[in-house]
Order: sequence, then C-alpha cells, then structure tokens
Amino acid sequence: MASFSVVNNVASMNAQSNLSLTSMGLNKALGRLSSGFRINQSGDDAAGLAVANTYRNDVAILNQGIRNANDGLSALQIKDSAMANIATVLDRMATLATQAASDAGDADIAKLSAEFSALTSEIDREAAVAGLTAASTAFSVFVSASNGTISGTMAGVETADLGITQTTFTTIAEAQTALTQVRTAVSTLGGVQNSVGTLQNRLSFAVNLSQSQAVNTQAAESRIRDANIAEEAANMTKFNILSQSGIAALSQANQASASVLGLLR
Repeated sequence: MASFSVVNNVASMNAQSNLSLTSMGLNKALGRLSSGFRINQSGDDAAGLAVANTYRNDVAILNQGIRNANDGLSALQIKDSAMANIATVLDRMATLATQAASDAGDADIAKLSAEFSALTSEIDREAAVAGLTAASTAFSVFVSASNGTISGTMAGVETADLGITQTTFTTIAEAQTALTQVRTAVSTLGGVQNSVGTLQNRLSFAVNLSQSQAVNTQAAESRIRDANIAEEAANMTKFNILSQSGIAALSQANQASASVLGLLR
C-alpha cells in the first residue's frame, strides 16, 4: 500500500542526491574542457599526477640542457672562427719568411721581419680574444642528468703554443728557421681545430638526442595529464542532459509532496 508523507519526501531527496552527483560531473567536465587537463587537482589522479610531474621536470631539464649545448656551440664557433683567421695569418707569415729566405731577390729583410713580428703579436691577441691561451683551454657543457657533461680540452694557440720562437729574422738562415716553425705551427693549429670540431660534433649530436627526448617525454606527460577533449565534450553533453532532467524530476517530486495537502481540504 502506498504511503504518503510530507515530513520525509524520499523522492525529492533521491532527486537532490542524483542532481548533486550530476552537478559534480558537469563541473569536472567543464573544468577539464576549459583547462585542457585531465588532472586539475590531486584528487583527479594522485598517482598519475606524480608521474606527470616527474616527466614535466625532465622536460624542463632537457630544454635547459639544449640551451646549454647551443651556448657551448656558440662559444666553440667563436674559437673556430678565430683559428681560421690565425691560419690565414700563418699563411702570410709563411709568405714573408719564404721571401726573406731567398737570396736571389732584392727584398728588404728588415721590413719583412717587422711585419712577421707584428703578425706574431696579432696571433697572440686573437688567441686571447677567443679564449685559446694556455691558461684557458678547458671546456665543458652540462647537457642533462641523463646525458651528462660533454667536456674536452683545447691547447692554446698563442705563438709560443704553436712553437714559433723565431719571431724576427735578420739573416736568410733565421728566415728559413722561421719558415720551418710556421709550417709546424700550421700542423699544431690543425690539431687544436680538430679538438674544437670534435666538441662541436658531440654537442650537435647531444642537442639532437635531447630534442628527441624532450619531445617523447612531453608526449608521455601529455598522455597522463592532458584531457581527452572528445570524451569530455561527450561527458558535458551527458551531464547537461542529466542536470536538466534531474531538475525536472526534483520539481515533480516536490509537486507530488505538495499534492498530499489536497487530502486535508
């Protein structure tokens, strides 16, 4: 037998409870759609949030490591450019020494020696500008916690480092000695250029690896943290319909309770 009560409207209470759950679901769907994230607070997925945060931290490290490596490449390019210019200077010095070493011409050996000496000073100046002195040849770049540090050493390229001790000449014999030292310096400089080129290649490879790791790690974080927009759009539609039907049901439940008053007339 049906029971009619105005004290406890069970139908209304059920409708309110269901409407509250629907409202929570709708708010969650709207929050995910508006933020683009599936996890907006720890309660959404505590374990997933911890993993996603780890991935995000890894991406931050990788991105800074890429910037570090690119900064290192820029520094190496400055050194490489300076050594290319020093190689050109050595070409001119070889020309001067060769001219002075010949007894057949009428060249003024004193003038040739003066220019030769000035060029040795220019080599020292350019080596100092590029940071390629004997006291500053260590090089290292921290790429990331997983990829470690890329380091190496580069010998100085000042005249003393290149083995040029005959910086002036007054005789043919001295000019020939200077020429021999310049030829040796070209080979020595090539060894330093090889060291710089090796470091440049290593940094380029490290940048490529870090960029790949950053993309893949970002994708891994996205799969955990990001919302499925299609799914959340469907949820929003579902909860919108449930919310409207819930309000209608609550209205009907309240009217049913009020109709009991008709028995008192």
